[in-house]
Amino acid sequence: MAAAMELAGGKNRNARLPPEVNRSLYVRNLPFNITNDEMYDIFGKYGAIRQIRLGCNKDTRGTAYVVYEDIYDAKNAVDHLSGFNVANRYLIVLYYNPARMGKKQDTAKKAAEVARLQEQYGVDGKSDKL
Repeated sequence: MAAAMELAGGKNRNARLPPEVNRSLYVRNLPFNITNDEMYDIFGKYGAIRQIRLGCNKDTRGTAYVVYEDIYDAKNAVDHLSGFNVANRYLIVLYYNPARMGKKQDTAKKAAEVARLQEQYGVDGKSDKL
């Protein structure tokens, strides 16, 4: 019965998904000049989209967040669009993971901690001799 449903284009809603799967996707390596309409054309093929947010700052250009209405549509988009070529750039499509994204913001705090430890122990961090 499930095979017939798959052939008919239905989704197997009883399938168990990995814990990292969610409705929000993080997309990297986008062309800088991509528009919202082009994003909706590319990602809309895989299901109803709730929201797309394109990065517009110097730090966030070439990235976007895509939020689907349904988790299965998001999984389908990741499966089909990871490595997809857009304007000679291969997309990197990942599930949004707030814990992993927050780690990037802690780099300034870690750099300050390293500088404090270097001063405390008299290490300059430039010489490689022990």
